[in-house]
Amino acid sequence: MNYDRIKEKLEILADAAKYDVSCSSSGGNRQNKNKGLGNTGSGICHTYTQDGRCVSLLKILLTNHCIYDCAYCVSRRSNDVKRAAFTVEEVVDLTISFYRRNYIEGLFLSSGIFNNADFTMERLVRVAKKLRLEHNFHGYIHLKTIPGASDELMREAGLYADRLSVNIEIPTESGLKLLAPEKDHKQMMEPMGFVKNQLIQYKEEKKIIKSTPKFAPAGQSTQMIVGATNENDLQIIKVADHFYNNFKLKRVYYSGYVPVLADDRLPALGSQVPMVRENRLYQADWLMRFYGFQADEILDRSNPFLDLEVDPKMGWALRNVHQFPVNVQTASLEMILRVPGIGVTSAHKIVKARRYQTLSLEHLKRMGVATNRAKYFIDFQYGNQHLKFLQKTDLKQILVNQTKSKFKSPFNAQLSLF
Repeated sequence: MNYDRIKEKLEILADAAKYDVSCSSSGGNRQNKNKGLGNTGSGICHTYTQDGRCVSLLKILLTNHCIYDCAYCVSRRSNDVKRAAFTVEEVVDLTISFYRRNYIEGLFLSSGIFNNADFTMERLVRVAKKLRLEHNFHGYIHLKTIPGASDELMREAGLYADRLSVNIEIPTESGLKLLAPEKDHKQMMEPMGFVKNQLIQYKEEKKIIKSTPKFAPAGQSTQMIVGATNENDLQIIKVADHFYNNFKLKRVYYSGYVPVLADDRLPALGSQVPMVRENRLYQADWLMRFYGFQADEILDRSNPFLDLEVDPKMGWALRNVHQFPVNVQTASLEMILRVPGIGVTSAHKIVKARRYQTLSLEHLKRMGVATNRAKYFIDFQYGNQHLKFLQKTDLKQILVNQTKSKFKSPFNAQLSLF
């Protein structure tokens, strides 16, 4: 094996993969029961399981050769970059070698599309199949599916990978046509629909036949590029909401566009999407998934962009002060979840604890509530002196000044809602 060439390939294809942020291993639960290699468990860096454990993944492209010429992609056909491609055996050997050195616990494998969709997808599937069957590898595997690949290859991919995903790339069809005229959303959504139906089918079969193999047990996800075109945040979260409701996706990821190519259709080189906007989109996403918010509640036509100064839940509360204060002793769980500073875990603690005692601000603080925010929106049996600020026109500024908010990583954006 030419180790210098392998190292060069790794540098090129790992760098090209860095723009894909949808590599979380949330939902992976594959167990090693037969003295095989690897386990989907705790790790040392970079991505997180559903219960918060850190898992490290080898994140690479199979190749950065591509038949498409998408304006926003560094691997686009017309871009003058150094090209490389791994063989199936090289990816397998790298994964096993990195695992044995305790560098990684799984593989995130994507690819440029070379030759055609089936040609590329077949090689991605072969990597996963060799790892599972020949090396008895039980670590996490995330495969990017290729739009246009056959149903047979998609089905086989789901049997060997923990998660499948296909990036929708640009949120709107018009934006995609502007920057990637060779692609369309319908072609991208077809594999999503197939995976959704297969997940339902295998789940039903499992109820009857216990030995039914798992199919993509960690579900499927997608990613949207933010800021390459002029979509507003309302359009973006409505697209995400559509995918959650109609394709049962585990996650939608948001990637702020980083200008790396000069093109009149793209933002100017040197300009960059504020990282806080990306963070706000993750927070809005969390509200839809776990707090019972609808996309049209978080934003509307008169407010199409998320406020960069306050989180989306706070923004909603400031626009709907007529719904406050919320009495923590009597309010429904649904309404308590809408109070800024109260997270899902804390809300359930409040509902449980109030059966046995009359709650105070100190009780809520002990439950983990961010009382520096919540105190302006809640009421107690004996009143709350902070409610005098609720009707003030400068309440937002008071909150901005008094709340010590720090930027969180997109993968932990939920923490800043609590």
